[in-house]
Formats: sequence, C-alpha cells, structure tokens
Amino acid sequence: MTRRLPFLTSLLAPLAALCAAPVAAQDYVVVEEWVEEVPASRFVSPEHEAAETQAIAAYGPFRVLDANTVALVDITDSRAPAQFSAMLAAHPGIEVLEFVEAPGTHDDLANFRVARMVRENGIATRVPEGGSVRSGAVELFLAGVTREIDADSTFAVHGWLDEYGRGAEDYPMHAPEHRRYLDYYAEMGMGEEQARAFYAMTNSVPFEQALWMSGEEMQAWVNESGMIDTPVETSEDVAKSPAPVIEAEDVFPRLAYVDLNPVLQ
Repeated sequence: MTRRLPFLTSLLAPLAALCAAPVAAQDYVVVEEWVEEVPASRFVSPEHEAAETQAIAAYGPFRVLDANTVALVDITDSRAPAQFSAMLAAHPGIEVLEFVEAPGTHDDLANFRVARMVRENGIATRVPEGGSVRSGAVELFLAGVTREIDADSTFAVHGWLDEYGRGAEDYPMHAPEHRRYLDYYAEMGMGEEQARAFYAMTNSVPFEQALWMSGEEMQAWVNESGMIDTPVETSEDVAKSPAPVIEAEDVFPRLAYVDLNPVLQ
C-alpha cells in the first residue's frame, strides 16, 4: 500500500520553521515532499533481478542476456513491436525468448504482432524455474516454434473484456471476437478442438480474476509442439449468451495483465 505524509504535517513543518526564525529571516520556500513505500506490485523476484544483472542490452520489456537469449521482464504495450524489431536487428542471433516476469499486455494487437515476429524468426519460448507468465503473456508464449515450461514456474489466465465492458460469455461462439483468438491458436499450431478447449480454459474465470496454475499444470495443456494433451470440455460453454446488437468488427478484446498483488498479499 502506498503511504503519504499527512497533509497537515506538510502545512505545519514550514509554520514551525517560521516561528523559530527571526522576523528578518522570513523569506522561505515551501516544499511539499511525498514519501512513498514500495507497493507489493513492485516486488522483484530473484529471477527477475538476475535477468536485469545479466542483461547486456534492454529494449523496453526485453533484456538481451547473451547472443542467443532474450528475457521478457515486464508488460508489453503498443511500443513492443518496434522494440522487438530493433532488438532483432541489433542481435540477429536471438533464438530463445525466456519468460522471466511477464505480467501481460496493455495492447493485445501489439502483443499479437510481437508473437508473429517470434514465430516468423524461428524463436523458441521458454519459461524457466521461477518464471511467471500471466494474462496476455500466455498468448505470446504460444508463439514459440518450440515451447519449454519448467514445472516450478507459474501461469495465470483470465477472461477478456472489450471496450463495452462485455466478456467472452456475452458473445456467441461464431462472433469475430472469439474467432480472433481461435484463429491465432490455430496459427500457432493448435487443432480446432484443441484451440476451443484451451480458449475455454482461459475464459473459465472473469476478467477481474485469475486462474493460477503451476508450470506442471500448464504442461498438461501445452507440450513442446503446442498441442493440448489433457482431455477437457469444449468451449461451447464459454459463450452461451445471445449476441448484443452492436457493430463488433472493430472491437478487439483486451487481456490486460495480472499483477502479483493477489499472490503477495
């Protein structure tokens, strides 16, 4: 929790100084200083700290660890595609994207552009021990030409929300809002039923919550080639409600990001 000095204290401090000073020395400047404690969301894991220490270059949320490896250590946003492109131009030997601290994204469209760059450049994705992959970062992880998940890593998924405040359950299964995700999963190697099952799982909790899983549990969903191994229900239960009467073609759902506050509190 962020804490600040009480407003009354900031007023009394200069008054006390005024009373203690001679009348001739009453010229002074009032400076209001806010003292903050670091909130839990700024917690830096040992894995994150190690990536920052080891990094030889930084491009937004990406840290180049060596000639072949880059780590993701923060939220992606609209600048991520340009940052990722600049990184590849400067370090063309990158072969692995490690998900060390990946809370999600502020821009799904940009996140998907980065994902397709990962796939087009033949880059593998890996979640090391202690790694954390949450929200939209899960979609980005799927882009790897191969995928590696340590059993002791952490994942979190949740449903999306569009600009109208509607979630996956508010649209019929044939709606373009669903199709964007299902088509992306297919593009990344999933079959139709596998994509529907995975999509249903990610939408099994609402936007404001999160379904937390260990790396071992996620391994049951996504193996190295991206196929789903565990029999699960299809996504027909994800969106049972009738479609709202709106023009939906230009509405893009947002996955946002999942903070560590729920874990640390």
